[in-house]
Amino acid sequence: MTALANDSSNTYGLHDSILPSLDGLYGEYGGKIEHPELAKAMEEIETGFRAIIKDDDFVNEMSRLRQTYIGRPSPIFHAKRLSAHCGGAQIYFKREDLNHTGAHKINHCIGEVLLAKKLGKTKVIAETGAGQHGVALATAAALMGMECEIHMGVVDIEKEHPNVSRMKILGANIVPVSRGAGTLKEAVDSAFEAYLSDLDNSMFAIGSALGPAPYPEIVSYFQSVVGREARTQFLETTGTLPNKVVACVGGGSNAIGLFSGFLGDTEVEKVGVEPAGEGLDTPNHAATMTLGTKGAIHGFKCYVLLDKDGEPAPVHSIASGLDYPGVGPQHSLLKDNNLATYESVTDAECLDAFMALSRLEGIIPALETAHAIAYAMRVAKDMSPDETILVNLSGRGDKDIDFVLDKVDLSK
Repeated sequence: MTALANDSSNTYGLHDSILPSLDGLYGEYGGKIEHPELAKAMEEIETGFRAIIKDDDFVNEMSRLRQTYIGRPSPIFHAKRLSAHCGGAQIYFKREDLNHTGAHKINHCIGEVLLAKKLGKTKVIAETGAGQHGVALATAAALMGMECEIHMGVVDIEKEHPNVSRMKILGANIVPVSRGAGTLKEAVDSAFEAYLSDLDNSMFAIGSALGPAPYPEIVSYFQSVVGREARTQFLETTGTLPNKVVACVGGGSNAIGLFSGFLGDTEVEKVGVEPAGEGLDTPNHAATMTLGTKGAIHGFKCYVLLDKDGEPAPVHSIASGLDYPGVGPQHSLLKDNNLATYESVTDAECLDAFMALSRLEGIIPALETAHAIAYAMRVAKDMSPDETILVNLSGRGDKDIDFVLDKVDLSK
């Protein structure tokens, strides 16, 4: 694979293993969209991205906003009570839930909106599942005086109503999507259609490290700040690197952000955790990397869950942000090259981890994040007390509280 523009990981911010070729490919995954009008729009975005990341004014503005608006760097926290509860390895968290808007999504949304302004656009359009990307994009758009249009499945609108309210307060126009399953995949379809109808004035601001080129690269570039910070902080805190770094995976943005800081460290195991839903032996899961096959979705190649007709399958997860039948192309390549492993967690395990972290550490995590926490809890007991696990605590669970209250017995 040829690294784009021969940028090294030291100057560009991304490890060579997750840089695309000139064709937007990561090995055999990813790629550029073939639709003529969208292809022209993608080229405009890619050219703009190439320019701004080398522009001192942009770099300085991103640095200023990360520090004074997002609240970076987010801290590393040693979860001592959770670690003692599990037995074995010590569990640490990278506290992305403490960012402004409550998740990692703000990291790339600030960059995407700055890019849209640089391109002379007046509106950003996006999809959202759990609503965290929608809230972050609406926040960045309000900050920079731009219109914001968010497409969201009707199932997720009902489930994640606190985030819907936040988006409305921030001035975003919410477009309910009722077609199909009414979840994240359909929201992506709807958002792309809206973008295609207004290419001159708008920019599609994708919510994860997936889609056609250049989106996987753009999102992973802005999310790589998580991994760079985490590696430095963990060394300063413990004097060594973690044995495992763990993150939930739907599309894969928070995971690629964390992994990017450790891809040069072969001794550190990188683990992505996806939704087993109601069980891998049922059709009600979204375990793309575990049970998917090589295919295409939304204009790019990746591992994808397909139905009997070869179309992207309906999927299920208790976490709306993980409810997607595809995955980012960088993760697909990392899997094939054995540079990361991918595990799965059921809905029931997710809820148990959600409550455990809330009760033991006073941290209410997002249901998406709780998948990664559940995996860490599962494996910690079989590791020694001098081993460590670093989990990307990618988002807080305010949005999920009402949903969880209907699912758990708080008296236990």
